[in-house]
Amino acid sequence: MKRILILMSDTGGGHRAAAEAIRDALYKLYGENQAKVSIIDVFRQYSPYPVNKFPEIYPWLVNNSKRSYALIFKMSNKRGNIGVLTRGVYFMLGFEKALKRLLRENPADVIVSVHPLVNRPMLDVLRKFERRPPYMVVVTDLVSGHVSWWDVRSDRTLVPTQPAFEAGLENGMKPEQMRITGLPVHPKFAEALTDKVSARKELGWDPDLPAVLMVYGGDGMGPVYETVKAIDSKKPPCQLVVVAGRNKQLKQRLEAMDWNIKVTTYGFVTNMPRMMAAADVLVTKAGPATISEACIAGLPMIISDAIPGQEEGNVTYVVENDAGVFAPTPEQVSEAIDSWLSKGTDELKRLAENARHLARPEAVWEIAKEVWEYAQKPLIENAPRKRVFTRRKGRRASR
Repeated sequence: MKRILILMSDTGGGHRAAAEAIRDALYKLYGENQAKVSIIDVFRQYSPYPVNKFPEIYPWLVNNSKRSYALIFKMSNKRGNIGVLTRGVYFMLGFEKALKRLLRENPADVIVSVHPLVNRPMLDVLRKFERRPPYMVVVTDLVSGHVSWWDVRSDRTLVPTQPAFEAGLENGMKPEQMRITGLPVHPKFAEALTDKVSARKELGWDPDLPAVLMVYGGDGMGPVYETVKAIDSKKPPCQLVVVAGRNKQLKQRLEAMDWNIKVTTYGFVTNMPRMMAAADVLVTKAGPATISEACIAGLPMIISDAIPGQEEGNVTYVVENDAGVFAPTPEQVSEAIDSWLSKGTDELKRLAENARHLARPEAVWEIAKEVWEYAQKPLIENAPRKRVFTRRKGRRASR
């Protein structure tokens, strides 16, 4: 039985999604009788206050104070700064003791991190042991990830794109430390994709009208209502499907309106592969997981929002590969839809094909196989720590 420890935190949905995708791919490939996979939310489960509140602080900050978040990201996104910051903060909070407890309670043959802020403190702690398991990093930001992803002490770092690979080189990683695999999308996603006709029949969508799918995360945050209103005002020849997620107030508000076009509203859904298969256009934020899923589904994207710093590169990646456009206001989203539909089905097919060119549906299997390979390796002997000697009253004393 090989023990695989995956480190993440619920600061955004993508980290848990990546962890669960890797776990379930491992189970499918090797079976639960050979692999024991533990997923740990490092901040929530093993961190002192206030670090244990990061999963709650992060979405609030991103949704309510992007300027503050952008400043924090910019200030910390330098190798020297983040090293001083993490060591200083974690030392003051006694974080080292918590991480040692994590490792004692979750012994592993390989450790896999899918969260950037875990890497430096965990590697600091691991180097204090005589022996340690291999440490792997699976980068879950498509392009412009935080510098914390790139720690030269990592035994293996798997990245989603060529730009991410180049970012690793710029931050001191060696080419042989990294490999481009793509982003881990859950195996069930590709398995659940089907043809457009079957998907629309199953969902009860109009089989003839182009379908624009709007997804703004599980909490349905952002100017969703305003965007629907802007699209509806132009009366485009399409049906609009809005996923409001857990935002019940938004769902009720949308359903209470009389629209010029057909608008179908959903709450939180678990059949996103079917919806993406049935749609012709996706309107969404620049989350890496959603973009990766859209590419696998061959779905062109209108990106309406991006988290400063970490998601800005995702926008560039999609736009430069002509798989979508950036439209940061409701009016620009409406104009993009109008423009695409006015060019006919050939334009949508061309954009869909460009999106498919970016897809890496096998990524999760490649990552799982490499994790399994590293789980077979023996524990790594840490280099002996140097002892520093000082003279005190004519004799040597170590410190």
